[in-house]
Amino acid sequence: MELMRLGEPGQEIPVATENGKYYDLRSITADIDGGFLGSDGVAKARAALKTGLPELEGAASLRMGAPVAKPGAVLCIGQNYAAHAAESGDAPPSVPILFFKHPNTVVGAFDHVVIPPGAEKVDWEVELAVVIGKRASYLASPEEALEYVAGYAISNDVSERAFQVEHSGGQWSKGKCCATFNPLGPSLVPVEEVGDPQRLRLRSAVNGETRQDSSTSDMIFSVAHIIWNLSQYLVLDPGDIINTGTPQGVALSGKFPYLREGDSMEISIEKLGRQEQKLVAFRN
Repeated sequence: MELMRLGEPGQEIPVATENGKYYDLRSITADIDGGFLGSDGVAKARAALKTGLPELEGAASLRMGAPVAKPGAVLCIGQNYAAHAAESGDAPPSVPILFFKHPNTVVGAFDHVVIPPGAEKVDWEVELAVVIGKRASYLASPEEALEYVAGYAISNDVSERAFQVEHSGGQWSKGKCCATFNPLGPSLVPVEEVGDPQRLRLRSAVNGETRQDSSTSDMIFSVAHIIWNLSQYLVLDPGDIINTGTPQGVALSGKFPYLREGDSMEISIEKLGRQEQKLVAFRN
């Protein structure tokens, strides 16, 4: 079972998908959000599937929205793959590096990504996204951290490197928070369907040419360690999203050109599916 939100922006319908069929979840929730996830929503959806839910007519033709509605926070871990840190010109971090994206950067997996006015260094970043399922605060150890995860999704941490580095004043978020800069999904895959989050292949391509091809086993800090570490400094709420870092192969390395209008990004993670976005110019 996977959870999705289908329909036009602001009108998405919550669904559960299984064996190629889409089942309407509106009898048990108005949306897939923090409130639903925090009330054991994944288990409720699974139970409702077993007892019977109506199929959503025409589901296959609907837009795929982000699988989580209105996340309270999008927390991001920087340079969490050693090779990516090296291509960025930095030593591997000794502790997780935290920065934030504005929650309104989150869009659907196949929505367009908008190039901001004056932007010339737009970059791609395939990342494993962790979706929190229950409140986590001051966890005792990483061993218990995965109990707080509702599921996983594909995230593209789109970045504008000049905004991130040259305009930053020392922080990265200016280059991360432009509208549409976090395609998410297409689905939220529950933890039971994924297994070990440190054994997933993740890839990206631009216009059909491979850019990144790595594994979450190469993370410096594991998913469990990240959740435990963050819980020492902030409260993680249901529906919060954690982007866990990207492997080597981004344009920042100097090996590839930055993105331009008309380019296409293709992003995939084993067991989580794929997403694709076209780059379009900002227009009033």
